[in-house]
Amino acid sequence: MKLVVITGATRGLGAAMVKEFQSRGWTVAGCGRSEQHIRELSDQFGSPHYFEAVDVTDRDAVRKWSERVLAEVGCPDLLINNAAIINSPAPFHEIPADEFDRVIDINIKGVANVARVFLPALIDRGSGVVVNLSSGWGRSAGADVSAYNASKFAIEGLTKAIALELPAGMAAVPLSPGVVDTDMLRTVMDDTTSNSSPEHWAKAAVPYLIGLGPEDSGQSLTVPNA
Repeated sequence: MKLVVITGATRGLGAAMVKEFQSRGWTVAGCGRSEQHIRELSDQFGSPHYFEAVDVTDRDAVRKWSERVLAEVGCPDLLINNAAIINSPAPFHEIPADEFDRVIDINIKGVANVARVFLPALIDRGSGVVVNLSSGWGRSAGADVSAYNASKFAIEGLTKAIALELPAGMAAVPLSPGVVDTDMLRTVMDDTTSNSSPEHWAKAAVPYLIGLGPEDSGQSLTVPNA
């Protein structure tokens, strides 16, 4: 049975991916910050799936979580760094420094923390795909979302650099989900009614994710037909 590890698994795109991967026969290991939501996921899906409350900005907590995942359910075939936040809309100079730092800590350092602890196991095995969720705002600028812009541009560069370092047979992909009607998007867009729901998006995204391979490594990709 294939294993996917998903961060930010309790809400939005992460929660939708958990459900869709599970429905396709994959084992899912996920994390999120909310202990209540993690309990709900564990109650809903049960064994062999594995969910744990983890703050991805806490390096030691991430390391311990990865050790438990590797011991309990094994080495992932697919690692999806999905956990992210967005800044409240404001010009760059008006975004509080603490808020800017929080976006950077979760969206960049959190991705690095998770990739750093799982990559050695994938490399030792010689196979696996790492997907770091990017954004259209990781490839073009938008007013009032400079912190988020900065974080997702960084994800593009980080992922492409990792791709250059991986052995043949592996892949690292910066993937834009497209425009999806999530709580996070609603904080910066007034009208999201014409956008895909996370559940509808996952129906297209999960088969696409499953199909990613070494030939896609280092490419800036976007989920098609979501």
